[in-house]
Amino acid sequence: MGSPAPLGLQGAYALGNQTSHDELRNRLIQVAGDLLLTHGADSLTVRRIASEAGCSTTVVYTMFGNKEGLAEALYLEGFERFRRRLAAVPRHPDPLEYLTSLGPAYREACLAEPGYYSVMFEKAIPGFEPSERARTLARAAVNALDRAIADCITAGYLVPTQPRKIADCLWAAAQGAVSLERAGHLRDERVYLSVTLAAISRYLVHKDSLPIPL
Repeated sequence: MGSPAPLGLQGAYALGNQTSHDELRNRLIQVAGDLLLTHGADSLTVRRIASEAGCSTTVVYTMFGNKEGLAEALYLEGFERFRRRLAAVPRHPDPLEYLTSLGPAYREACLAEPGYYSVMFEKAIPGFEPSERARTLARAAVNALDRAIADCITAGYLVPTQPRKIADCLWAAAQGAVSLERAGHLRDERVYLSVTLAAISRYLVHKDSLPIPL
């Protein structure tokens, strides 16, 4: 392959502007997330976010439309971070081994991102309701579960059914345990592992095939 054609002055300027735009947008989301975590939802004013990020309020409105748009950006950023953590789990030749390894990764993602978690699952921003598009993208962030479950069905580990049916059951079990742990009712990961493995076991063809005993 030859060298790419020169961008030219106009193309280089447009690329630079896009890079700056993306960097500033990410900066605003990070500032908003930090404010939410350290000072609560009341701190999420456009004026304060702009001040912390070192830009004008006009920039915030231009990028997100309003405070609700910024809240939705935080919501989606949280799920994108979850998606990246699940995607980073090494693939295992055995699909059931891989599926069970996604559970601890999900718990770690929840505990590592408390600010984003509160927006995603705890309605930390009063009045914010994600759009249907945002909800669809949020669910897509855990599609790694669907794919892993589909592979387990193909391999004969799990009963033939819609992968999403099993994935939603596993997601609900994991989410319930994490919520209790975040609230201080559970001290460690033992209950989390038990309930997620039990959710998988519910659909096993052979109940003794889990790589980790219940």
